[in-house]
Amino acid sequence: MAEAVVSITLETIRNLLVEEARFYSAVKSEVEAIHPVLQLMRSFLRDADSKKEADERLSNWVSEVREAAYDIEDNVVVFVAAKVASRLSRNSTNPLKKMGCFFKEIVATYSVGTRMSGIRAKITGLTESLHTFGINPIIESSGEGTDFRRRARILDLRRSYSHVVDEDFVGLEGDVNMLAAHLIDDGQRDRVVSIYGMGGLGKTTIARKVYTHGDVRRHFDVFAWSCISQQWDKKDVLQEILIKLIPEKRGEILGMRDEELVKELHCVQLKKKCLVVLDDIWSGQDWERLQPAFPTTTTTRTAGSKILLTTRNRQVLDLANPSGFLYEPRFLSIGESWELLRRKAFPKREDNVAEYKIDPDMEKLGKEMVGRCCGLPLAIRVLGGLLITKHTLRDWQMVYDNITWYLARGRGNGQQQAVNDVLAFSYHDLPYKFKQPFLYLANFPEDFEIEAEKLYQFWLAEGFISRDDRAEEETMVDVAERYLAELAQRSMVQVNVKETAGGFKSCRLHDLMRDLCISKAKEENFAKVVDFRHESSSSNNTAAITATTMRRISVYLGRSNIANSDPVAACSEYRHIRSAFFYANDLTVDFMQRKKVHFGNLELLRVLNLQGFRYQLPKTIGDLIHLRHLSLSFSHFKKLPSSLGKLIFLQTLDLEVDNELEVPNVIWKLARLEHLYLPAKFQTHDGKKLRLDGLSELEILVNFNTRFCNVRDLDTLTNLRKLRAAINDELNDLPNIIKYISFTQNHLRRSSLSISCPQFCSDEELSLLRTLLGCHRLYKLSINGRIAKLPEHYHFSSSIAKITFKASALDKDPMATLEKLSRLSSLTLYGSSYVGEDMVCSTDGFPRLLYLKLWDLPNLKRWRIEQGAMPKLTRLVVAHCRQLEMLPEGLKFVSTLQKLNARWMPDLFKDRLRAADGRGEDFYKVRHVPDVKLD
Repeated sequence: MAEAVVSITLETIRNLLVEEARFYSAVKSEVEAIHPVLQLMRSFLRDADSKKEADERLSNWVSEVREAAYDIEDNVVVFVAAKVASRLSRNSTNPLKKMGCFFKEIVATYSVGTRMSGIRAKITGLTESLHTFGINPIIESSGEGTDFRRRARILDLRRSYSHVVDEDFVGLEGDVNMLAAHLIDDGQRDRVVSIYGMGGLGKTTIARKVYTHGDVRRHFDVFAWSCISQQWDKKDVLQEILIKLIPEKRGEILGMRDEELVKELHCVQLKKKCLVVLDDIWSGQDWERLQPAFPTTTTTRTAGSKILLTTRNRQVLDLANPSGFLYEPRFLSIGESWELLRRKAFPKREDNVAEYKIDPDMEKLGKEMVGRCCGLPLAIRVLGGLLITKHTLRDWQMVYDNITWYLARGRGNGQQQAVNDVLAFSYHDLPYKFKQPFLYLANFPEDFEIEAEKLYQFWLAEGFISRDDRAEEETMVDVAERYLAELAQRSMVQVNVKETAGGFKSCRLHDLMRDLCISKAKEENFAKVVDFRHESSSSNNTAAITATTMRRISVYLGRSNIANSDPVAACSEYRHIRSAFFYANDLTVDFMQRKKVHFGNLELLRVLNLQGFRYQLPKTIGDLIHLRHLSLSFSHFKKLPSSLGKLIFLQTLDLEVDNELEVPNVIWKLARLEHLYLPAKFQTHDGKKLRLDGLSELEILVNFNTRFCNVRDLDTLTNLRKLRAAINDELNDLPNIIKYISFTQNHLRRSSLSISCPQFCSDEELSLLRTLLGCHRLYKLSINGRIAKLPEHYHFSSSIAKITFKASALDKDPMATLEKLSRLSSLTLYGSSYVGEDMVCSTDGFPRLLYLKLWDLPNLKRWRIEQGAMPKLTRLVVAHCRQLEMLPEGLKFVSTLQKLNARWMPDLFKDRLRAADGRGEDFYKVRHVPDVKLD
């Protein structure tokens, strides 16, 4: 990984030499002199990195190079920070402060220049010693990183990723059907069904298949899935399960004490036929803490509720399911293993044609390699993800030779060791530019769904994404998305795709892959995870923070030992930190104020993520001059300090807190800001509208509300790619929004607009609405207010994919217009948006609609769906439509429908759909739908 560190250092130096043209000559000459030395070093590092596993001395040499590269970048950053502080002090009226900053700059210049000279001499000496290891330079080809065909292929895989996930399930289809049959058999007295086996065997995949099985979805009334991680919180798990089983009581559930949650969950399972999945229970003690909430004894009368649990610990079975139904997944046969590898390594295009032909010799090598995976699906998928990047017999032969060498180094025997070794080899084979982005995932909690867009921004703040990989018209976020695509196709991360917009929504790590990630991050001195949630480990963890030169750290705070631990203070002594993630979701006190948190010593910090904190952010946040990314999402801060305006290198500012926030009117000073997430509700210190003028680098702007922001500032945001805006109460600002969205000279790609206003009724208002609907960058539109007449379909832009209408009071069927929108994928008609009695969806209407929600249409009585309408619909919600007599006959023709939810509908309506012994008279309309909920 040292090659990646050196590459990032070179890019940092190059950028800073351009940005800080007024370097003092003493520093500039040393920086310029060290640049070619590092370039020469990088040419040797690729060979050295690949061979260090076999030679401890070489491994130590690589570590020395990595630390030297870090030191170079640290010194340049310190110098730049001193110059920035000096520059800011020139505006001060305090002459002593001006003088102090000037002398600090002089001292920094001298010390940095001296240290850089010493580091250059050290690197030169390291380079000269290379001949003793037999290391050869590898010069990067000019086309590497810019291969258009390769980039296009990755992008294509990203777009189609969701279509190949199901194809990766091989050999155990009959077992899934057997488990589903056992769960829905009310004659079986087993309340607990267990899936037991080692990590990587596919327990969670099988449980997910059973959970979504059509017979299972029709049998049970309500469902909940909860992953029990190694560091789980009982209250969080019980709340999560209850909210899924009885979502209408969400507010009440969030206010319950532990004992109330246990009682409520127990009662729900007696009243409703529930299926609860407890995935990956680690210990018997974990089950004992949960057991009181579940009626597991055969003497307890329930409504037919069942529990499906997965575990790799036999003790859990002895406690939870001593005489119940146990399923142990078998290992895949060689034939099944090869079939799974073939599907992963040779994915089919959307036309069901394989992109590459399988050479017989490649098949022979593949079967030999897959034999090393011992029939473990996770190991086979990871191996297939590695081979998907290899297109020739020679490529496969090299992988075969390397993996044979790698797995033959005496690491141990058995299936678990086999899967661990294959995962480790997948990291070994990973191109250097992707290793640091992968290791960065160690900073996130276990089983955490990482929002893809936010992950890209963390990577960018750290400098992991090379500008050399950017194609014309691409942003750096686009490049970062391709990096995640590379990790996804290698099966090193699990991804969720955006059904309508394309690209990735989120990602997560399999627990074994996360273990590898954390282990490698620690081994490479890259990152460390420290947990203060347990009293016994607090002092050891504090010592562990300060004992090394680890560059990134994730700290978990707990309410039980807050008085005895001060991880932030410990980190303040740890000057090398570049990224700090603090998770304080369990705290109910003002930790920042109680501990007098001071950030001043963390001068190299680039990323600060504060999750779960409360009250006020300290003023010393302004001392983090080099900060690139500040995230306060999922926190409850009430006020931000004006020192925020000092963070002139900030690229991402995430203020999506869970409450109303007081924001200083200084964001306009952050000239390098590229991504801004404003709170849903906020006010400024001075009571004026928040200034955003001058943010010419801004690419993403979320929660821009004309109530709190000046719409004219949009004209200055010439680089914006994504805009999510809202207009409240009146339409005076709408013409300026339309003007910005429609302006062809800006770079805007996609915009979302939410409008809450009294009405669109007058000729002028309807004309304004037609103009808005014609905006070619408008992707998502939500209108809450009366619409006298819906414009004809030709007024709607083809870019509109999502529409929500509320309280529109349309008296004519809107489907006649909306069904003609060729790209509409999501439609919600909510709260009297339509007040007529009849609704018709015509043949060939809604060609791309995936999601339809009809909610609180009080007069709707009859709904007709003609054959051929909504050919891609996957989810339908019908709720609070009290007059609707029945679901339409034509629903039986919508073969793609996966989920139907009828909520708060009349009992007669629901009885017609029930699949009881006598079968409801309308059941045949939804027989093909796997998941039908009648709440």
